[in-house]
Amino acid sequence: MTSISQRERMLAGEPYAASDAELVAERMRCAKAVMAYNHSAPDEPALRQRLLSELLGYLGPDSDVQPPFRCDYGYQIHVGARFFANYGLVALDVGRITIGDDVQIGPNVQLLTAGHPVEPAARLRKEEWGKPITIGDNVWLGGGVIVCPGVTIGANTVVGAGAVVTRDLPANVLCVGNPARVLRQL
Repeated sequence: MTSISQRERMLAGEPYAASDAELVAERMRCAKAVMAYNHSAPDEPALRQRLLSELLGYLGPDSDVQPPFRCDYGYQIHVGARFFANYGLVALDVGRITIGDDVQIGPNVQLLTAGHPVEPAARLRKEEWGKPITIGDNVWLGGGVIVCPGVTIGANTVVGAGAVVTRDLPANVLCVGNPARVLRQL
């Protein structure tokens, strides 16, 4: 019988041990790539695009991420065309992060797919898990928005600055607050 690796468990959204040697090595590789990207010169757009393309699972054309940028693995992030992220994007990609076309992200936004158990015994075992985040086309996330694990945000939705998105948001709405709630239809 073949045992499932911690990486396979992570990719499947099952509890896994982040201290696994393979996962530690992947995070170190990612940290070096993120450092290279964050220290690239703004007047070298071709180099920056190459670095970002090598880091992410997919980077659509005409997309831009302003440094500093942080992520865990990189390969779990898939970004559509004409994407823009302002300074300070944190994308903890334990789970897959899928971002549509024409998405705009304000400064200091956090996309958090990683989760930790509430139960004390599981925390002592250092268990973690991840749930995917999906952001539809033409979404705008204002500055400081936090998107929690397992959330889907529908197309054309606007999330106001500082909102904490804890559950799915429909398409074509304006959402604000903590937790984020629909303010009105767009």
